[in-house]
Amino acid sequence: MQWLAENAWIVWLIIAVGLAIAETSTLDFTLLMLASGALAGVAVALVFPGLIWLQILVALIVAVAMLLLLRPTLLAKIRSAPGYRSSLEKMVGSAGVAITEITTETGEAKVSGESWTARAVEGTIPAGTEIEGYQIDGELAVVYPRHQALP
Repeated sequence: MQWLAENAWIVWLIIAVGLAIAETSTLDFTLLMLASGALAGVAVALVFPGLIWLQILVALIVAVAMLLLLRPTLLAKIRSAPGYRSSLEKMVGSAGVAITEITTETGEAKVSGESWTARAVEGTIPAGTEIEGYQIDGELAVVYPRHQALP
């Protein structure tokens, strides 16, 4: 236990690297901001090896500050970059399949690997039919049969 208290920076470093690696699967900068807090914990652990409470406090303050101050700025820059398309925008024009029968009122579709509550542009689309995203209407994906002309 004494060794761990004197070498807490190793634990903080493992946490930081783990969070940074996990960030590659989410790409929303949350885990990266938490990793920066863990790196601050590394720095404090190197300077004050026995003060675990201070390491935790600094790590929390840095992580929260990064989440509240830096993350929104980074997200805004990415979302305003030329060519950026959100997952909602990517749904329009993407191929999928009707999971259930889709009517002009309701149904379920899988578009680009994501399940959507859907409605047909017109008519009824049988389950199993290849579809294409036409637009987003609130929380509904508006779809039409892929191999038919738009009405």
